[in-house]
This record gives sequence, C-alpha cells and structure tokens, in this order.
Amino acid sequence: MKIAVTYDKDSGEVFQHFGKTQNFKIYEIENKEVINSQVIDNGGFGHHDLATYLKNLSINILILGNRGQGAIDALNAAGIEQVPGITGSADEAAKAFAAGTLQGNPDAKCDHHGEHHHHDHDEGKIPLVNL
Repeated sequence: MKIAVTYDKDSGEVFQHFGKTQNFKIYEIENKEVINSQVIDNGGFGHHDLATYLKNLSINILILGNRGQGAIDALNAAGIEQVPGITGSADEAAKAFAAGTLQGNPDAKCDHHGEHHHHDHDEGKIPLVNL
C-alpha cells in the first residue's frame, strides 16, 4: 500500500494546509510496517489538481493537517481516503497509520475561503504560537 503525507521538508512534520503543500512524503507499507519512503514535490500542482496527481501516483491514503471543502471533494472523487487533523512528525504519523493506531479528526477543515470570514491582523505584533 502506498500512502502520502503532506510534508514540511524543513521540520519533518505534517504540513497543515493541503492546497499549499510543496512536498509529500510517500510511504510504502507492508505487514503493518513502513518499508520505504521518499520525499517528492507537488508536481507543480495546487488545490484540486493535487488529488489527481496523487491518484496518478497510486496513492490510496492521504495523511494531512487541514483541507477545505474543495479539496475534500476532489480527494473523494479521486478515491483517496483522508486521515485529516494530524500534526507532528510525518514519520511517526506514517508508523502509527501502518500499525493501525492513527486517529484522524474528520472535522479538521480550512474554512477561510468563506465570504464572512476575515482575519484581524495587528501590525507589529507577533502572533502567539502554541509549541
């Protein structure tokens, strides 16, 4: 089985915005173990085209952070199962998936494309980040 994880090459963690991911880490799984992995780029695609790109790579499962409704629809149409809401190490997430212990959050969505949503930015202030 081949699975993909949205991948942040700098941190080694699951990238949190599917449509803007620059890389995927592809894992081959056999007998509940990761047997191989490689990092690939996004093929120059974004948002809806990423689902077709992954399908053409024979990806069955995508582990990711958040995604919008358009991405959900595109991934579903491509027949790619999603394990959303995952944070932290991509390698650990893949190992947990292989072992059958990875729990996704089906409610993990990006809703920032809606008309009524807006961001309040305070210039000069550093945003708080949970570490």
